[in-house]
Amino acid sequence: MLQYADITEKIIGGAMKVHRTLGNGFQEVIYQRCLAIELQKAGLHFLREAEIPIFYDGEEVGTRRADFLVENQVLVELKAITEINDTHFAQIINYLEAYKLPTGLLINFGGKSLFFKRFANTRK
Repeated sequence: MLQYADITEKIIGGAMKVHRTLGNGFQEVIYQRCLAIELQKAGLHFLREAEIPIFYDGEEVGTRRADFLVENQVLVELKAITEINDTHFAQIINYLEAYKLPTGLLINFGGKSLFFKRFANTRK
């Protein structure tokens, strides 16, 4: 089984290739489709737009679609916006806790340079 660092390294490498090739300015779905191609090339198992249930006090209260769930361990959230802020950080941290996943990546294709940040679920 791949370790988190190995998985995130491959994801980030694929995202860098996509950003180098396309630059910024496209809709998020275009980057999502391109990253799926790169993840496939890297030999990673993933679900795209994976619908994951959210529980509150032991009861399912809804679902949320994650952009990617890679190797059943890494949640990947994509953005294609000009600026990332604290709300985006809180969002991925909340998703990691709600999904009980160990690690996540926030990747933004919207800037001149690719932005990415790794997150660890400290409550898992």
